[in-house]
Amino acid sequence: MPSIEIKTHINCDIQTCFDLARSIDIHKKSLQHTSEIPISGKTTGLIELGEWVSWEAKHLGFVQHLTSKIIEFDKPNFFVGEMVFGAFKSLRHEHFFRKFNEGTLMIDRLYFESPHGLLGHLANVLFLKRYMSKLLKTRNKILKREAESMCEKNLASKASSKNKEVVF
Repeated sequence: MPSIEIKTHINCDIQTCFDLARSIDIHKKSLQHTSEIPISGKTTGLIELGEWVSWEAKHLGFVQHLTSKIIEFDKPNFFVGEMVFGAFKSLRHEHFFRKFNEGTLMIDRLYFESPHGLLGHLANVLFLKRYMSKLLKTRNKILKREAESMCEKNLASKASSKNKEVVF
């Protein structure tokens, strides 16, 4: 079973990173290039334990449907989404969050198994693992940008509040 691990350092607090990683709206935004949209289940906001979402997207020239469910959840340290319907034989996406150098280290671990035996294995080796890695990196780049932008605004707002003098 192929696996992918992507580590992303984000200059923002762990709670913000955790929430953005489980945001349906940020997921949709980060994969705009695939026309990925939520079509049923949890279609907006923050996904929680036991909730599911069905996605429609265009991958590798084909319209695909995938439904995943959040099966493990420990706020703000990790959550796990697992495919319950889709093109893969199996797919599990683990999201881990650790405080790191005044920011957050986000670790994505993706495990997937293609259907069709030897043909599926060949697809993994030839292109699928690279394609899935690129999708995760693209998603994480957008998530990092969103989180850091939010945290910069919060810091600027706090600094502005501290600098205001009370006049009597």
